[in-house]
Amino acid sequence: MGYKAKFRVWRGEGGEGRLEDFTVEVNEGEVVLDVIHRLQATQAPDLAVRWNCKAGKCGSCSMEINGKPRLGCMTRMSTFEESETITVTPLRTFPVIKDLVTDVSFNYQKAREIPSFTPPADVKPGEYRMQQVDVERSQEFRKCIECFMCQNVCHVIRDHEENKPNFAGPRYLMRIAELDMHPYDVADRKESAQEEHGLGYCNITKCCTEVCPEHIKITDNALIPMKERVVDRKYDPLVWLGSKIFKRQR
Repeated sequence: MGYKAKFRVWRGEGGEGRLEDFTVEVNEGEVVLDVIHRLQATQAPDLAVRWNCKAGKCGSCSMEINGKPRLGCMTRMSTFEESETITVTPLRTFPVIKDLVTDVSFNYQKAREIPSFTPPADVKPGEYRMQQVDVERSQEFRKCIECFMCQNVCHVIRDHEENKPNFAGPRYLMRIAELDMHPYDVADRKESAQEEHGLGYCNITKCCTEVCPEHIKITDNALIPMKERVVDRKYDPLVWLGSKIFKRQR
């Protein structure tokens, strides 16, 4: 059975805008993205929203719903009270292009800064042999749909714009950790994670894990183990002594 819902939606371009109030019909079984589409069709034809698959797999419809980063296509209207005013705003961490559409090019820039998989020069494609446990360790991270909600909610860049040049964010620190776990990757991921991509900025609040729609344990399974490996290299006395001895021999 349908009802009339109250929506408050961000409208604007660039750095200027405002919240506009709408009353819109909601039908049983619908999600927030359905209602946004109905707004476009009936009241605000110029309302901009990014979406694609409507199945929770492309990550395009990321937005903030009542202040929390969520996928519009996976947020059911039945989770809200009928009398509740639902506020929909763009991802706060990224510049607004128009209405609910943000410029997420920061993330693609960070992706390009990470060197790709680097196998040993003497191992040819097709000759890789991995234990199943090594496959399973990184398989979880492959579920990422790049909705960038973990990037959006991370306070290191959400509240501190000045950190963006030096901090890759949880999504790409997870990528570095995944490569570091790969038994055939020979690049020095630990050094680059700490010195070039800002691993030390992360203080493991787990906010990235909390908003992940794929339920990837970003903090526990990627960031914390990566931090531990970096600390072992920099501060473990035996590792430190070994590095000095081998350096002297070379």
